[in-house]
Amino acid sequence: MTTLPQLWSTFFSAELGAAAGLTGLLFVAISINLSRILQFPHLPARAAESLLDLLSVGLVATFALIPGQGARACGIEICATGLLLWVLHTVSLVRLRKFDRQYVSFASRFTLNQLPPIPFVIAGALLIAGRPSGLYWTVPGILLSFAAGIFGSWVLLVEIQR
Repeated sequence: MTTLPQLWSTFFSAELGAAAGLTGLLFVAISINLSRILQFPHLPARAAESLLDLLSVGLVATFALIPGQGARACGIEICATGLLLWVLHTVSLVRLRKFDRQYVSFASRFTLNQLPPIPFVIAGALLIAGRPSGLYWTVPGILLSFAAGIFGSWVLLVEIQR
């Protein structure tokens, strides 16, 4: 019998590849612009957040691709990933709120920071509760994480050059 996450293996394999590629590119880009990024007190944390957003997609996809794993175990892993991402983003947001007010709207920063983990937590909770439809919540989580990671990358690579 095929376990639920394995039915999604093509989707998660594609997302894992995309996340790995984007994470690698961002890591190289940060390395190239490191001296410029370090000139702004809020940008090192922004770089970490962008990497975390992309890494979270890789983690969720990896957990979903574990052979023979049941939906409940996958749900625990996805939920834990979402909660960890949310905690790390919240700590970063709180620590850097004084700098962000100087550079960007706090409301937009808060939205980009807090939205990506929510669908992962919902997906995991539904899977833990035995609701197979929970995996559908990983799709907005992945899309929001990619969007946040790419937006953060744009700020780190283009906006700091202005």
